Amino acid sequence: MSLLVPFLIGGAMLIQTLNAHVIVNALPTMAVELDSDPAQLNVLITAYLLAMAAFLPLSGWCADRFGSRTVFRNAILLYIVSSLLCGLAQNSEQLLAARILSGFAAAMMTPVGRVVLLRNVPRAHFVQAISIVTVPSMLGPVIGPPLGGLIVTFWSWHWIFFINIPIGLIAAVLITIYIPHDEPLNKLRLDVKGAMLSGGGLSVLLFGLQNLVQDLISTEQAVVWTLLGMAMVTLYWLHARRLADPVLDFSLFKYISFRAGVIGGQFARILIGAMPFLLALLFQIGFGMNALASGLLTLTSAVAAILMKVTATRLIHKFGYRRILLVNSVLVAISFGALAFVTEITPIPVLIAILFTGGFFRSLQFTALNSVTFNDLEPKMLSGGSTLLSMSQPMAQSLGISIAASLVQLFSWSGEGAISTATIAPVFLIIGVFSLAASGFFLKLPRDAGMAISERNQG
Repeated sequence: MSLLVPFLIGGAMLIQTLNAHVIVNALPTMAVELDSDPAQLNVLITAYLLAMAAFLPLSGWCADRFGSRTVFRNAILLYIVSSLLCGLAQNSEQLLAARILSGFAAAMMTPVGRVVLLRNVPRAHFVQAISIVTVPSMLGPVIGPPLGGLIVTFWSWHWIFFINIPIGLIAAVLITIYIPHDEPLNKLRLDVKGAMLSGGGLSVLLFGLQNLVQDLISTEQAVVWTLLGMAMVTLYWLHARRLADPVLDFSLFKYISFRAGVIGGQFARILIGAMPFLLALLFQIGFGMNALASGLLTLTSAVAAILMKVTATRLIHKFGYRRILLVNSVLVAISFGALAFVTEITPIPVLIAILFTGGFFRSLQFTALNSVTFNDLEPKMLSGGSTLLSMSQPMAQSLGISIAASLVQLFSWSGEGAISTATIAPVFLIIGVFSLAASGFFLKLPRDAGMAISERNQG
């Protein structure tokens, strides 16, 4: 199997994933040059995520209406334009507008890129392809912040955005040459009301969840926004039940493998969302490390995630999806919970070993999850399934941070009122145990789940 298709899609997704996180450590420097308040510039991160959430429901319809390759390539080109505008921005208002445009482009890149993969890679090679495409989602949250710090330290913050331009152009050209054009699958009109309810509901819900741990609005207001978002999503569900072709097809959850991959997988995704936040607190506040040392330590799990790809296909084919997901859920929980027992005097090699082991098992879990999710779906369902999976990811990230921050705050209130190792460590254990709830979904998978996408079935 040619690995060019998954590498092209993975490379494009890495641009988007890195750019979503690389801005974190660059905000203070950007604020000085743009004569703005660093706290106010946090809205750049929020606006990007909310714009992406608002337009995600449209991605499946666009892929089916205009062709997945066309939409994916144009999304990359639009991301390049928005990156150029970000780098050329002269004030915070211009930068905010460009970030919103980036969020729209990102909403089309990830889910539609996955559809391109599903339509161009034979199912027998799907595990290997997914293992490549999964890497960006693992690397972005880990590599992004330290990379942003390095860029603003040795170059200029503008290069956070300019660096996307040549990479994106190369990806767009190669996609045009090597990925065949696919014909549109339908000519259906867009359900505008459904798109507004689903996209608006998701963005409002994420805004509320984010601000449960941020200071843009009060906690009471954040709760109201969260409840409003839940209400809008509920209204969409009631609206979609009356349509034959809704913009988001919740009927896909009747398939066991899809339900296990999206809903069961949320527990692991929540854990991933909480991890960068908790590690930064543990290393920088608990252990007193600087940002660079903390970032370099967290890179250990990223290295493990990449190395795991060498063995992922072999392991999944040998043991099967059901067994891998069940056993690996326990290993993920143990490796994450083990961080509750490290202290300032824990030898660095031991800490690296824990982070490396956790990164390996988490990467294996997501490779299995992201490939088995589509096992039972017919070709016409792939766009809708990819959209729902993509919508679950920012939701889990926000939930992970909110849960982790709330637990840290709770332990702080019950103690001396200050965040310390003692208030951070138990959260690792609690979230690790919480993630085991996914096993209930994996147990329902048939023992031969995923056989259609296993190389064992080849002659």
